[in-house]
Amino acid sequence: MSEAITPPPTPAGTVAEALNAAKGALAARGIESARIDAELLLAEATGRERAALIADGDGPVDAKAARAFGTMVRRRLQREPIAYILARKGFRRIELRVDRRVLVPRPETELLVELALELSPSTVLDVGTGSGAIALAVADELPGVTVVATDTSESALAVAAENASLLGFADRVELLAGSVPADRSFDLILANLPYVPAGDRATIQEEVRHEPAEALYAGSDGLEVIRSLLSAPLPSEAIGLEVGEGQADAVVALVAAAGFAAVETRRDLAGIERLVVGRGGSR
Repeated sequence: MSEAITPPPTPAGTVAEALNAAKGALAARGIESARIDAELLLAEATGRERAALIADGDGPVDAKAARAFGTMVRRRLQREPIAYILARKGFRRIELRVDRRVLVPRPETELLVELALELSPSTVLDVGTGSGAIALAVADELPGVTVVATDTSESALAVAAENASLLGFADRVELLAGSVPADRSFDLILANLPYVPAGDRATIQEEVRHEPAEALYAGSDGLEVIRSLLSAPLPSEAIGLEVGEGQADAVVALVAAAGFAAVETRRDLAGIERLVVGRGGSR
């Protein structure tokens, strides 16, 4: 008796048809990046490079890929960040695994890495590491640096540990639960801490609502966590803090009160004072 032959999957339309349908649905939902999102999701579903996929508009999309694509598009229609759907996000020269346990790394956070490159420290502390983006990017771009990364979230530390292992930095980036380690000093402290005012929760961008609240909100003015960090002596000569729009002046005052002799702000590409830098601290 001959073995039954499994028929090949039935094609579910062409690449162009799948992309057009998804783009239309995403655009109708108010997603400005509808075209790019559709292309990224279909490339993921089919296992093909995005450029090759676009060039093959008349090619078929088989049923299995079409089902996976449909599931991902439905998630995006719920305004879930595309980084969570793809389970990865590029940050400077590295690619990170990300999911709902951690924030999606953002371009403005690269200012903290650029500060480290400018100061060339031997030791760096990354407070509130989340996915490990800052710590791992610093380790990648400053091969001789010793990096310690902390977080109060055990689930975030698990993600950071996975990323450190995948990138080959597990032996160079030390991950610790908590905030500032006792009895240790650093050339530079970097921190992208929660800074969104609690009152903004109802009006914040829909995608952001999928991210962990404990990594976003920080009291009525958004400065509760930053204020807590700066309220105790910090064992570092320099500090860099990412802040929200309109918070720079208040954080400058906090950094100065914490004992840093020279304090400045730096703007992101949108012109927002996004980084507060303090120097001349004591260790």
